[in-house]
Amino acid sequence: MNIFRSADILLPREEEAEKWAVIACDQFSSEPEYWAETARIVGDAPSALRLILPEASLGADDGAAAAAIHETMRDYLQRGVLREYRNAFVYVERTMADGSVRQGVVGMLDLEAYDYAPDAGTPVRATEETVRERIPPRMHIRQGAALELPHTLLLCDDREDLLIGLLGRQKAALPKLYDFELMQGGGHIAGWLLEGVIARKLRERLDAYAKDRALVFAVGDGNHSLATAKAVWEQYKAEHPGQEHPCRWALVELENLHSPAQKWEAIHRVVTGCDAAALAAAAARELDAPEGAPVAVISGGGERLLHVAGMPVASLQRFLDGYLRENAGRIDYIHGEDALRALASGGDAVGFLLPAMKKEELFPGIAAFGVLPRKTFSMGHAREKRYYLEARRIDK
Repeated sequence: MNIFRSADILLPREEEAEKWAVIACDQFSSEPEYWAETARIVGDAPSALRLILPEASLGADDGAAAAAIHETMRDYLQRGVLREYRNAFVYVERTMADGSVRQGVVGMLDLEAYDYAPDAGTPVRATEETVRERIPPRMHIRQGAALELPHTLLLCDDREDLLIGLLGRQKAALPKLYDFELMQGGGHIAGWLLEGVIARKLRERLDAYAKDRALVFAVGDGNHSLATAKAVWEQYKAEHPGQEHPCRWALVELENLHSPAQKWEAIHRVVTGCDAAALAAAAARELDAPEGAPVAVISGGGERLLHVAGMPVASLQRFLDGYLRENAGRIDYIHGEDALRALASGGDAVGFLLPAMKKEELFPGIAAFGVLPRKTFSMGHAREKRYYLEARRIDK
């Protein structure tokens, strides 16, 4: 099927990688101090921080920010900050704080095979609802950009671990590209080059895996970034009928859903700027049921346990969407119980602590019901999200 293939991959010099690699732009959106510390660590060094726009900064002057990012991309390319590995994959091992090792392969995905629509029947689909309003601000960055940097994690349903696990057993024979500690508690990362015969054999295994599967891959993380890439490609196609372009492809990391290192976390909800007592009372009135999964409702006034029927995240999201159409408040999506409790401690905030979804339910659920509610699950804690490291040219 050849929808996930090798790419011309760019990397910084290894001695500069620690300051280059920064976490996904959609993390710590309510904690600007995290990004301030990242900027302090980076200083004046070449860094992916200068090539992305953290969501914590969205809404200022996105047009000016995009122009600055595009200029920095051109500058880095002219100065030779990045080195290129042609027609290659990168095998990645990410060691987490608990010692578990998450394995992945970086390559590029054919956006013709992907759709984020709820009723999509494409080989690659979103796992969660896509908020279309979040796409245009991101298009400012990708349109006219010389480079793309991936934080999208793609999942395969490889119960026998024939795609990625095998690479880990071969790594001693592979050229190592990088090996360093990620900043701000991100753990350790190492990468090996896959090219030539080994890359060809991986492509063969990918073709065998994809054969006769209606759902080949699911987007585990970074769907809005991938949806943005899709939107840019669709716009290019409309303006240049019949022409090919590098923006048809998007750099992603492929991981195995069934890896023991894939530890899923719930994504909690917090509503700020609201009448906390009224919201907590409405949630209890509308959601609490004799049978259901436990959801803790937390505010400065205390904590109450509700039992929510059905899929708790879906029931809660529907309730909050309806409530906030009629009442004041702003919803945010929070990784980690401690962060949620801190944000919900104010007098005008309510936090909702959700249980995690079982990962084995993902592929059957998407095949049967389509996309899940937005922010249904998180692949690990906030600091375990993908860091921007590899890059690819999309301007030629």
